[in-house]
Amino acid sequence: MKGISDWSEVWALLIPLAILCLKKKQPAFNKPVVIYLWTALAINVTIDAIWKLKTILPHPYNTNNYLYNIHSIIRVLLFSSFFIKLNQQFLSKTKRIAPYIFLGFVLINFSFYQNFFDYGQLSSRLLSFEAVIMMFYCMQYYLFKITDDEEPGKKQPDFWIVTGLGIYYTVNFFIFLLYNELTIRLHNFAINLWNIHNFTYTILCVFIAKGLYETNE
Repeated sequence: MKGISDWSEVWALLIPLAILCLKKKQPAFNKPVVIYLWTALAINVTIDAIWKLKTILPHPYNTNNYLYNIHSIIRVLLFSSFFIKLNQQFLSKTKRIAPYIFLGFVLINFSFYQNFFDYGQLSSRLLSFEAVIMMFYCMQYYLFKITDDEEPGKKQPDFWIVTGLGIYYTVNFFIFLLYNELTIRLHNFAINLWNIHNFTYTILCVFIAKGLYETNE
């Protein structure tokens, strides 16, 4: 599967990676974000390359759906680490347990209900559960700021990254949840809908770039 805007996520990732060339030294809590950017770039280049070579590659190897699953898992684990490294003393145990809950869900889902290497479909279940986990992290971030009487500041690098994540997952939750059904019933609409995902992913990358730029390191 690939959205209609080929290479859009790759180009989006180049925005924060360009900022890293200017701001190479990042605080410890941003290290998982930096690792994510490079990992996501490699995954998305592979996704696009497989899509472009779809007619050349042998049938078992010309699908990129499993790479979306890998991307989802890596994204949750690295951004979970980002939120934990912020060291906000609010729902600390829940934040540390959440990645294990997610991994437990992944294990059960792909052991009994879905094929991790499904040739024809994305895992809407995985992507929507990812969105739930990440929206929880974003909400607890802002709740901590409120309860701690600390107003989120525009100069705080973590504020920009969390805001980008909040926008991305809030907009895409229902896209993730319903995407497989839409591809069956309204295929062209589903393809066009994925363009919204691509656009919000670009917004996420711009906000991450802003967060990386605002660091004082």
